[in-house]
Amino acid sequence: MRIARIFTPQALTPGTSLSLEEDASRHLSKVLRMKVGREVTLFNGEGGEYTAFITHIDKKSTTLEIKEGCDTDRESPLDVELCIGISRGERMDWVLQKATELGVSKITPVFTERTEVKLNAQRLEKKMSHWRQIIISACEQCQRNRLPLVNPPQNLSEYLPQCSSDMKLVLHHRSDEKLSEREKPESLTLLVGPEGGLSESEIQTAEKNGFAPLTLGPRVLRTETAPLVALSLCQYRWGDLF
Repeated sequence: MRIARIFTPQALTPGTSLSLEEDASRHLSKVLRMKVGREVTLFNGEGGEYTAFITHIDKKSTTLEIKEGCDTDRESPLDVELCIGISRGERMDWVLQKATELGVSKITPVFTERTEVKLNAQRLEKKMSHWRQIIISACEQCQRNRLPLVNPPQNLSEYLPQCSSDMKLVLHHRSDEKLSEREKPESLTLLVGPEGGLSESEIQTAEKNGFAPLTLGPRVLRTETAPLVALSLCQYRWGDLF
């Protein structure tokens, strides 16, 4: 029987009881149809996971008794940041979800010359909350116990001088540089543009700030495909995909 994994931002201590947040409670009761006595796994994004049993459940509230914890770590040994041009609609959601599954440690959304998404303060707050929930759900599914950090969106021109990764790569389909020719880095940042890619001036500015061009092959990949291919290759070469 599948054991549900649930995220909660609360502190988790064996031998204590915990009341889940309303959304998580609704998911357990209405979607998974959990009953009293069922086992669940809790995690709070700080590392480790905890076995807990339902002692009360209804449509809006769930109480669990936490039994024991373990420090299971499923994080990749490769510290990789994805700097991604903000794209429209479900493309961005897809990238965040799959990048989380692929073990990215940090995600920085950026506004570029070809970014069509406009975010005022109110929309930005809602978007950040939405993106966080996507990452939480992805961690619940793929069994990560630490949440990757999602930085607030910023302009690419502001971000580039701040990036301090050991290796910095910008995807550029007109380059001849290959991943196989590089040594394993201590930390890595992948820069990928939005729909239409980065402009030539943005690629040149990235190169002036220490980013090396990288090609993934002879075909031009979409903005939702390119970062996932790049992350997969990096995790295979230097991380924990095999």
